[in-house]
Amino acid sequence: MNNPWQIDDLLAGLYDARKRGDLGRLAFLAYCDVRRWAREEGRQGLAELAAGLVTQSPHLSREVFLDQIDLLVKQLESLQRASEASGSGPAPAALWLGNPQLA
Repeated sequence: MNNPWQIDDLLAGLYDARKRGDLGRLAFLAYCDVRRWAREEGRQGLAELAAGLVTQSPHLSREVFLDQIDLLVKQLESLQRASEASGSGPAPAALWLGNPQLA
């Protein structure tokens, strides 16, 4: 990855917006930030998933949209764990987010 901490920034934003139930912010982060990051990293499938959250609307329900956001978050978390396992160590965000999945 070009910037190993950037995935932590993406996840921090998604965690915060998800916690607040801010659907507009979640859509913005997915389409603008996650999609751009995934494209830069050559992860076209992830970019398409992120874009689809906005372009394949309207969603059947709020819950369906949030389920898709959760899937996006799980994929980013998986990439983060793989990055950490490769020796880059825990991300600084783990220290302030208080998220056990990051620690």
